[in-house]
Amino acid sequence: MTFLAIREMKKEKFRYGLVIAVITMISFLIFILSALAFGLSRENTTAVEAWHTNSVVMSKDADGNLSQSLLTADDLADYAVNQDQAQVALTPGIMKGAGLREGVMFVGINADDLVSRSITLTKGRLSQNSDELVVSDKLRQKGFKLGQTVELGINNQNFKIVGFAKDAEYNIAPVAYGDIKEWSNVKGVSNRFVASGVVSRKTLVAKSDQVKAYSKAQFLNKMPGYSAQNSTFLFMIVFLIVISVIVVTIFLYILTIQKVQNFAVLRTQGIPSRYLALNTLSQTVIIMVSAVALSVVLALLVSLVIPTQVPMYFDIPLILLTGLGLVVMGTLGSLIPMRIIAKIDPVTVIGG
Repeated sequence: MTFLAIREMKKEKFRYGLVIAVITMISFLIFILSALAFGLSRENTTAVEAWHTNSVVMSKDADGNLSQSLLTADDLADYAVNQDQAQVALTPGIMKGAGLREGVMFVGINADDLVSRSITLTKGRLSQNSDELVVSDKLRQKGFKLGQTVELGINNQNFKIVGFAKDAEYNIAPVAYGDIKEWSNVKGVSNRFVASGVVSRKTLVAKSDQVKAYSKAQFLNKMPGYSAQNSTFLFMIVFLIVISVIVVTIFLYILTIQKVQNFAVLRTQGIPSRYLALNTLSQTVIIMVSAVALSVVLALLVSLVIPTQVPMYFDIPLILLTGLGLVVMGTLGSLIPMRIIAKIDPVTVIGG
């Protein structure tokens, strides 16, 4: 079966080459969109993942948005700071310095707590004073430098950058880690509010009417734009996979119709329809595997030249799983042509 399929494809190189080229382009687009979706998703959650967060507690009025949560010391009285959980204080802001201006997410933390220990430095050191910041390494790529003095917050407070951190993005914004005691000033709220919430490696529960607990999945889905963004990309990828199946089916249907008389002659020579149908299946598998392999190579080559500013992340297991799904779905597209072959009547086709 495979022998006959390969011989036929060699004889009709241009025809089958066009089919492979079209499927390759569709598969390539799927891989690029998957990488973009995964990259954007990571930029929403890299900081949360680095904290090894399993659950979050924040004010019930924040509706799951940690940067909008305001908690007092009384609200936090039931949540002791230990090796498994930490208080965090978030607020968006604009970091300015040396002519540079970038939106950041200020994250106030305590020294040597769960979040502080999760910071992976690429350069510099951790903060030791309240006027020092450890910022996302992406800000170094934007032009900010170690030892630079920057302004941040409602009152344009001065801070000194003492370190750059890997995997420090929250809701797409680069993170600026600072002293939690400076959070109320940066945010511009009363100092009776001391934090935004509590993050923990364990499962937390709400211990008062003023707070609400969220699991990691619930917390991420409440993050502004996160769920809608992922759903949009998922639908786009699913539609492209469906389109690839339709394209394969149409091409194979046309090729099968063009070869009906040839199949009828082979049937009269005693070759069973099952053999001819499986030959079409073999051709489909060869087309899909070749196209997916080419698109994977193409996507990886493109990843080498894409600017670092583009939030794309090529996850090898995800690429392999998506490629396998494309091959399987494309193979299903051969069922209609196989059914046509199974119903061929030599007498009707050839005449007699």
